[in-house]
Amino acid sequence: MLDRRFVADNVDLVTANCRQRGSSADVGRFAELDRLRRQMQADVDRLNHEAGLVSKSIAKAADAAEREARKAEGRRLREEVTAIDGRLAEIAGESEEILRAIPNLTHPDAPLGGEDAAVEVRRGATPIPTFDFKPLDHVDIGGRLSLFDFDAGAKVAGHGFYFLTNEAVLLELALQKYAVDLLMREGFTVMTTPDLARDTILEGTGFMPRGPETQIYSITGSDLSLVATAEITLGGAMHERIFEAEELPLKLCGISHCFRTEAGAHGRATRGLYRVHQFTKVEMFAYTLPEQSEAMHLQLLDLECRLFDGLGIPYRVIDTASGDLGGPAYRKFDLEAWMPGRGTAGEWGEVTSTSNCTDYQARRLGVRYRKAGEKGTSFAHTLNGTAVAISRAIVAILENYQQADGSVRVPEALVAWVGKDTITR
Repeated sequence: MLDRRFVADNVDLVTANCRQRGSSADVGRFAELDRLRRQMQADVDRLNHEAGLVSKSIAKAADAAEREARKAEGRRLREEVTAIDGRLAEIAGESEEILRAIPNLTHPDAPLGGEDAAVEVRRGATPIPTFDFKPLDHVDIGGRLSLFDFDAGAKVAGHGFYFLTNEAVLLELALQKYAVDLLMREGFTVMTTPDLARDTILEGTGFMPRGPETQIYSITGSDLSLVATAEITLGGAMHERIFEAEELPLKLCGISHCFRTEAGAHGRATRGLYRVHQFTKVEMFAYTLPEQSEAMHLQLLDLECRLFDGLGIPYRVIDTASGDLGGPAYRKFDLEAWMPGRGTAGEWGEVTSTSNCTDYQARRLGVRYRKAGEKGTSFAHTLNGTAVAISRAIVAILENYQQADGSVRVPEALVAWVGKDTITR
């Protein structure tokens, strides 16, 4: 979340940013409540001070009558404090709710507008393939090669769940190893993370674990939810941590299952593996000093590009528009892979994203740093980026590497782990 005092002192700026981000957070109401909160807190402090003076004066009373009068005055002051404290708690709760709904500020270079206002920054190293046959989508390819079982997934868990079978399993394992090997060489600490997290951790990273608009699966009768991404667990791992400045940047890589309700999703984009309720993902996460975060953001983007260039997948880099950023992100880049089987003549489909969340998540999670010789602590910056979302990477591989005879070539970077260079019927 944003700094409370910053919001109260910059109502017009924050309101305009909310408008650009598509947020309905009532910044004016927050400023009014915050003014009342500060005023009432000052009243509480004054009354407590007066009550303290009265308490000390009781022993000096000239007689019993004066002593009782001073006791009565002390009780009156404490009752007044109790009444104000009750109202103060209500005001603080309402203002905190609004503050948490206010999105992060927006990078000045990010395009303004909704999803359609996103700007293509560049293309990857691999050109869009041409076929001398009509390319199939990954569902048809996988059906012919026995790579998926969507019917069994639906029987076991419902629509949107699936079994990977045969070489699709090898592709999943190979993609994990491919990504992890690169990230370890780049100084990332590799972790497997829990599939569950406390709701406070989800809220700390900017996810909404409960309510009608949530995309999160929650565990009834507990404060736990299934994670939608390892961003949640990697962020929560350092909850209330204070780093020494020399420890930053810290780069983590998390392998996790991801669970999403995908409520409201519909249309061709939901077909097959592209939008599912569970998938495996290798996630990058970084903690940095504020002056390091923009460079780290570009580094995470570069790693995503290297991974997909290495796979020989055509993609484009998108600078996400303000209205499509999501609450925590200051700026976000997406990689959209070319998927020849989507639509009537192929379409771009998102496969990764990377976001600079500045200190938005760190404020919620209490992640700070201190510099030697300086008093106090400051909030760190957090960043995240998808290395490989396995299900969508498999979609891109099958559709771009399909052959006229129905087989699929295995990207050279994965051959050693898959154990073959072609997947055949």
